[in-house]
Amino acid sequence: MCLFFDRKVYLFSVTNSMGKHAKSIDSQILQRVKAGRGHTVFTARDFLTLGSRAAVDDALSRQSRSGAIRKLARGFYYFPHRDDQLGLLSPSVEAITKALQTRDAVRLQPSGAYAANLLGLSDQVPMRVVFLTDGAPRRIQVGKLQIVLKRTTPRNMATAGRVSGLVIQALRHLGQRHADDGTLATLRDRLTVADKQQLIKDLRYAPAWIVRFMQRAAQVEEK
Repeated sequence: MCLFFDRKVYLFSVTNSMGKHAKSIDSQILQRVKAGRGHTVFTARDFLTLGSRAAVDDALSRQSRSGAIRKLARGFYYFPHRDDQLGLLSPSVEAITKALQTRDAVRLQPSGAYAANLLGLSDQVPMRVVFLTDGAPRRIQVGKLQIVLKRTTPRNMATAGRVSGLVIQALRHLGQRHADDGTLATLRDRLTVADKQQLIKDLRYAPAWIVRFMQRAAQVEEK
């Protein structure tokens, strides 16, 4: 009888301790994500200092089911921040792609209309944002916004993360017939001296007509 009683006390103690530990992880996760004010996307990897991977995964699932955080895609969550005028805000494209790059160790290169918009070459804000990647292709839907990751060639990814890559992809989107003097003036105005130097270094990665355009944008005499 005495042994049975001791065992019951021991089991109760472990259960109680686990409950407190789970609550501790939950509260610490919420404290961290609220500090981000809804502008960050996070994964279990961001909270592994708080407990084991299984414990963090369970905590994120609980908080997602309760509505305290929202699931963006498999393994990705965000804190639903509400603006007084705009209502519930979705995470930015930049926050989503940063989380993807951090967790999956992939490179992403903005392309198409999104690349042109980032450079001020288009006023269009696309609802389908396309990134070239050296990782796995995937699609993420955030409200009406769709983020598409398209696997591409090493050549297209050679300038990923550099302004030259953005310029090349933006000009590809515009096409030779629509890359006019206005486009050239906008690039010259927006690019820094260092940016223009980078364009010249990366000319070998661009098609011939884009090479000529990049040279003009960098104000380099054509030979």
